[in-house]
Amino acid sequence: MSLQFRRTRVRVSFLARSFAAVVLLCPASGYSAPMDDLIAVNVDQAKLVKFPERIATIVVGNPLIADVTLQPGGIVIVTGKGYGATNVIAMDRGGAILMDRIIQVEGPIDKVVTIYRGVDRESYSCSPVCQRRVTLGDSDAFFSATMGQAGSLSGQASGAAGKANN
Repeated sequence: MSLQFRRTRVRVSFLARSFAAVVLLCPASGYSAPMDDLIAVNVDQAKLVKFPERIATIVVGNPLIADVTLQPGGIVIVTGKGYGATNVIAMDRGGAILMDRIIQVEGPIDKVVTIYRGVDRESYSCSPVCQRRVTLGDSDAFFSATMGQAGSLSGQASGAAGKANN
């Protein structure tokens, strides 16, 4: 009886080792897009990417993560809007898929300082002096106040430019 137990244990051990070897030898990239197909962009930034010239239609999986705009000659502008990953599919006039690529939107590259006041969050860009920076996830009050100030400043600049042109 112990001989039969040993054979079973050996088989299980062999199967376990075989499974472990397969898992360890399979590249992790087999479950994700190859690096050639990955378009990495930072949130609130844009990147120019060359696509095939025959593109007629572009479909973005999640437009809250990235915005994609087609320009003449197959040039595409990819803008990071939110954190995460999505995909972009490019099709020709006949509906044939020319490419399907992953867009990875990552955090800002500048020096960001995050301040928590209880559950409220504020972000500041500190390069070299700290200034308010609107970032996804900031508290509603901070976000609204900062956007209001930016909108007011932009409006004043537009008004001043309009008066100068008259």
